Amino acid sequence: MDSPGDPEGPRPPGGDGPPGGAMETSRRLSREQIFVLISAASINLGSMMCYSILGPFFPKEAEKKGASNTVIGTIFGCYALFDFLASLVFGKYLVHIGAKFMFVAGMFVSGAVTVLFGLLDQVPEGPVFIAMCFLLRITDAISFEAAITASSSIVAKAFPNNVATVLGSLETFSGLGLVLGPPLGGFLYQSFGYEVPFIFLGCIVLLMVPLNMCILPNYESDKGKHSFWKLITLPKVAFLSFVITSFSSCFGFLDPTLSLFVLEKFNLPAGYVGLVFLGLALSYAISSPLVGLLSDKMPHLRKWLLVFGNLTLAGCYMLLGPAPFLHIKSQLWLLVLILVINGISAGIGLIPTFPEILSCAHENGFEEGLSTLGLVSGLFGAMWSVGAFVGPTLGGFLYEKIGFEWAAALQGLWALTSGLAMGLFYLLEHLRRRRRSELQNILGTEEERTALLSDER
Repeated sequence: MDSPGDPEGPRPPGGDGPPGGAMETSRRLSREQIFVLISAASINLGSMMCYSILGPFFPKEAEKKGASNTVIGTIFGCYALFDFLASLVFGKYLVHIGAKFMFVAGMFVSGAVTVLFGLLDQVPEGPVFIAMCFLLRITDAISFEAAITASSSIVAKAFPNNVATVLGSLETFSGLGLVLGPPLGGFLYQSFGYEVPFIFLGCIVLLMVPLNMCILPNYESDKGKHSFWKLITLPKVAFLSFVITSFSSCFGFLDPTLSLFVLEKFNLPAGYVGLVFLGLALSYAISSPLVGLLSDKMPHLRKWLLVFGNLTLAGCYMLLGPAPFLHIKSQLWLLVLILVINGISAGIGLIPTFPEILSCAHENGFEEGLSTLGLVSGLFGAMWSVGAFVGPTLGGFLYEKIGFEWAAALQGLWALTSGLAMGLFYLLEHLRRRRRSELQNILGTEEERTALLSDER
């Protein structure tokens, strides 16, 4: 099914079509495309607010109910683990379940679970409370992944040659959700108690469900014959998956470590710690749409954006502490500046990965349609979840053993490795294509000579 509002017929996905066509499509959005944007923005904003609302006050409440710090960390960490598993399942069976149904059902369950989280203070303390926390957190992870996998696939289907631009723009709403969630949750918690933040946000998400049922288009697609295994074993996709995991791990590393480091190093009041994170979230949210637009208009630049983003991110983590071997004094203004650059470099390196994987899949025989989009969306979510699990877990362990400065530097090595590996792959790919082109030219010349000689005879 072709994208609505696209009178010229199907074009290559991922922004590889003619630049003029991309600009023309972006200027004349159909009503269906506008509805897709509204739906995708609503799930990005709502889900990220529900995800981030726990941070300011849930650990304290969980301690009152008899949960240890280790158990609280595991409650947070299990989200990424089940997010990973759900990504693989929903990406594979998107066409069987239906993208619209998966989106709406995922949003409904996520909103309902958020409301139920607000009732946990009524649950008896101890094992019952802990078990209910795990159950609701796991259900939230699965429902969120269902909605976000369907959302990414629908967006890529509706905007076949503006994928990076649209996904980058939607990251603005994800960033806003992460920025607004903690302060809004903290304010509601201080003003009205534990239940109100969850019930308020959960009800907002539930109110979006009937709206999306009405406006979201229902795309049909044939069942694909390809699998996750075939997709991820493509060398280029394997390297890109490593890049996604690297970025996710770097983001996740900051969750359990940065606030502790800022409180200890600069003696800031607890209320100001959230403002330190603001630079990272806002810079990422602002830079992502710009990077997406650049990626779609000049797709040949994607590879260099990926490499540059990774290498810059590596430098940021070396300077976060800063690393002791740099002999630079740690200062608050420098930390905030590095976090801002961190957010920009994350947008530069991360946004082009989705259209790059999609283009690579089509080049290797994957059919165009929702089946392939589901696989790519699921793979992206799965690789992101791996990093979201490893980053905080490893980061917390390293922080405890060797301190924030060395832990951040080691985290930066991951980004450095993925950047250099991706750069080397692109260089070898370029040399391979050049050799193939030269060989084809030589063979073509020999065929012309043979034809001329046969004519002379």
